[in-house]
Amino acid sequence: MNNAESTTVASGLAWFKSSYSGTEGGECVEVAAAKTAVHVRDSKAVAGPMLTVSREAWAGFVGLASSERGF
Repeated sequence: MNNAESTTVASGLAWFKSSYSGTEGGECVEVAAAKTAVHVRDSKAVAGPMLTVSREAWAGFVGLASSERGF
């Protein structure tokens, strides 16, 4: 996806930062859930590229990341 497409898609989404994000402006990502996909972007470069994955793939990632078993 190029930046023009990214900005168009991103403009209609509600973006959320992790509650673990500090207020110092450190490294952070933002996530926006759409009807059929989840979008992820760098909070410091909101007009830059974003990663788009299916809702199922995102659920699998979050489940794996939050499991106590680890990788």
